[in-house]
Amino acid sequence: MKSIKIGIMPQEKIRERMLAIAKGELVPKPSDPKVWFTSMRSLAQVLSDENRQLLDVIRMERPESITALSVMTGRKQGNLSRTLKTMSRYGFVRMERGHRCTRPIAQAERYEISA
Repeated sequence: MKSIKIGIMPQEKIRERMLAIAKGELVPKPSDPKVWFTSMRSLAQVLSDENRQLLDVIRMERPESITALSVMTGRKQGNLSRTLKTMSRYGFVRMERGHRCTRPIAQAERYEISA
């Protein structure tokens, strides 16, 4: 399983970087972070101890649905769905839609943080 590189920069610097990339003035290196946060606090909210444990359960147990994950973790399904949606926006989890349910899949087992 891969590692996700995370960068922390002020919002205006992230915006400047994105504009420079769009204009062709900056070519991102393969080693550059793929996920950006504006502060350590916002990163800590998404990758809290509880959420990292959730990612471990997803990676190790490979639940077939959000309902199954809810049973495994003891977390309410609505709360779990919101958390998974946030984590999927950052690329930490991929939500695979099936015929009757949605299956969470962890995208990495390691996280590298650059500040």
